Amino acid sequence: MTDPTPETDQAEQDLRSVDEQVARVLQAAVRPRPVRVAISEAQGLLCAEEVVAEHALPGFDQAAVDGYAVRSVDVRVEGDETVQLPVVGEIAAGSRQPRRLQPGQAVRVATGAPLPTLADAVVPTAFTDGHPAKVTVHRSVPSAAYVRRTGEDVQIGDVAVRQGDTIGAAQVGLLAAVGRAKVLVYPRPRVSIVSVGDELVDVDRTPSTGQVYDVNSYALAAAARDAGAEVSRVGIVPSDPRRLREVVEGRLLMSEVVVVAGGAGGTAGDEVQAALSDLGEIDMTRVAMHPGSAQGFGRLGPDSVPTFLIPANPMSALVVFEVLIRPLIRAARGTRNPHRRTVGARLLSPVSSTKGRRGYLRGQLLRDESTGEYLVQPLGTSGAHLLASLAEANCLINVDEDLTEVPAGEQVKVTFLAQRG
Repeated sequence: MTDPTPETDQAEQDLRSVDEQVARVLQAAVRPRPVRVAISEAQGLLCAEEVVAEHALPGFDQAAVDGYAVRSVDVRVEGDETVQLPVVGEIAAGSRQPRRLQPGQAVRVATGAPLPTLADAVVPTAFTDGHPAKVTVHRSVPSAAYVRRTGEDVQIGDVAVRQGDTIGAAQVGLLAAVGRAKVLVYPRPRVSIVSVGDELVDVDRTPSTGQVYDVNSYALAAAARDAGAEVSRVGIVPSDPRRLREVVEGRLLMSEVVVVAGGAGGTAGDEVQAALSDLGEIDMTRVAMHPGSAQGFGRLGPDSVPTFLIPANPMSALVVFEVLIRPLIRAARGTRNPHRRTVGARLLSPVSSTKGRRGYLRGQLLRDESTGEYLVQPLGTSGAHLLASLAEANCLINVDEDLTEVPAGEQVKVTFLAQRG
């Protein structure tokens, strides 16, 4: 192995750390302005207001089971004793006719039916003989038994859904339960994905010699949706500087994030940077990571939209997305922790990494059922171009910058990827 040249040493020194690059990117996160939407459209979004209940939930005392509304003092029995009460009526769920219970009487009620005045308990049908006219009660019930009290779930003035909460199925149901038809939410950040390269063809065409399918715009669009973005897959744009600038400038007006795949590395990357230079400053400092060291980041256009120039290699592009772009999207959504979960795991096979750069290697994360220990099997670590191995991976193995070889059995940090199935 040859000694590194002074130029190589200087190039390694000029690398920016991953942590510093992540911090720079996250500083650019801008949350879209809140919008008011129907609650049926709010699922998966972050609530942008404190939703204060204007109505109690339940709004009235109601039966929790099918049975008989009674005064609890009228059904006190011991041992094998029974009590008989005349049934003076029936109340169905949704009834709006007020009823009053007299001492020593029972009213048949359905689940959800309002309780008659003076009733303080419900005797389930299973505790009785079920007679429609004169019911025999076999078991006592205490006051408030099998009754949903007014405001038991939510009282007037309670916060039903808090600002910053992710609206899921339960939150949608609670909003409906307190009478909210619309809610203020933070919309999904709009992300535009552009692929640059004269060698690219779309998947509905047959590539000629020297041409390849446009992988990046599809893969990155899927990754952005998974991160919670509203995605516009612009597709292939030729490397003609005027056309490229025109497309990107247009996307800056309707996006919170713009990603240009094929915009970093080599002569093509220099041409892309030059074409976009008058839209704002793009920092092309290399980042101490592999794959994906060659990349650019800037804030372009009148609204200073975060814009990424990333490698054309699909594997490198997806790793850069995971490490830098996904956290930005999550931060723009208002997610409290924009990073994926990480755990420690024991390597099942050795791995190699590049000196001075943090490695992000594909892996299959497993768990020992007997000990609960995480285990990780490296996948396709011999080349940064192996996209198929990333499709099999469920994690990225993180190898520190100061390590070049990690033997089997060592502990490493791994980052979860999206779960399959």
